[in-house]
Amino acid sequence: MAHIGRRGVLAGAAGVLAAAVTAAPAKAVRAPKAAAAEFRGMWTASVQNVDWPSESGLPAAEQRAELLELLDTAVARRLNAVILQVRPTADAMWPSAREPWSQWLTGEQGVDPGWDPLGTAVTEAHARGLELHAWFNPYRVANHTDPGRLVPEHPARLNRGWTVAYGGKLYYNPGLPQVRRFVQEAMLDAVARYPVDGVHWDDYFYPYPVEGRDFDDDAAYEKYGRSFATRADWRRHNIDTLVHEMSGRLRALRPEVRFGISPFAVWRNSDRDPLGSPTRAGIATYDDLYADTRKWVREGWIDYIAPQAYWQIGHPTADYAAIVPWWAKTVAGTGVRLYVGEALYRCDADSSTAAWRDPRELSRHVRFARGYPEVRGHAYFSAKQVAADPNGAMARVVADHYPAVAAPR
Repeated sequence: MAHIGRRGVLAGAAGVLAAAVTAAPAKAVRAPKAAAAEFRGMWTASVQNVDWPSESGLPAAEQRAELLELLDTAVARRLNAVILQVRPTADAMWPSAREPWSQWLTGEQGVDPGWDPLGTAVTEAHARGLELHAWFNPYRVANHTDPGRLVPEHPARLNRGWTVAYGGKLYYNPGLPQVRRFVQEAMLDAVARYPVDGVHWDDYFYPYPVEGRDFDDDAAYEKYGRSFATRADWRRHNIDTLVHEMSGRLRALRPEVRFGISPFAVWRNSDRDPLGSPTRAGIATYDDLYADTRKWVREGWIDYIAPQAYWQIGHPTADYAAIVPWWAKTVAGTGVRLYVGEALYRCDADSSTAAWRDPRELSRHVRFARGYPEVRGHAYFSAKQVAADPNGAMARVVADHYPAVAAPR
């Protein structure tokens, strides 16, 4: 089965925010009565200008106006949290002490956009009653493989041994302790500066496998991994250590900030591990991304998990109605909150899949998931679809399930 996740939509999408936001009111109309608390999140991707800004190089005033319109859209849809991508490719949407300004703002890496997007986002989100979760990508450096295209002062260029080229992209090597420490420091810089409500990671740990290609971490494995039974065990240890250390450092720095991760939704298939989900997905985080997402929940290293359950109810190999109960069982008794990631981007009247042509599909997801008390809410990918709502699926969710505003849970 082909991988269905947000990486595919990020790879080819172009920002269409300017047209999309007209589908939602410019200002929110608050419902008179608050609903029961639940998380209602909206992912806002900046890499490749997927959601925001709609294109690189816009004047600061236009970038800011687009951002505020997205926040207003979230309020209009009676959402209560925005997950904003602020470190898409080892760069920054704030005046970072450690990494250059993001190219997705001005079109040129390292160029000051003339304002502080993250600072503005936090202030304006809070003014609207929204939480702002800062979304970081730990290891992706560039959507190309040439360190020479990075600004001269880029840490990946100054430390050539830190990176691995793989599948047409450049990544920091998770097997190097100095890399692990650096990426933590880069993210904690934002947490120390701004009152963000959450630190959010997505599903990019070790990269998704590319057929016929090996991720070249031989030297790091030779130096640091020989005490492990297999290279896979060592790689999982590297990611476990990143998560565990970041958890501890966040709780020491700002204990009120929630730490959440939104992985690909299949940990392992049950035909490979009896603890796995009753799925037959072609990718599993444990085996292919070296991300033991179940362990992070069971150990309590994270505060919430938002698995990308990007399949329809009744999917033959990765049924939404099988994945959600598995995750509910996994988080039960741990104190870790479960928010289900929803594929709003797949809702399209022209979809080749009948379920995604039906504007009621996502509403069915919310209704089904609410049957499990462990499910504390949902997050929708992504912001431009929340605004444009091409087949009316988001409007149906709001009408059926969000009649009033709710506090995050």
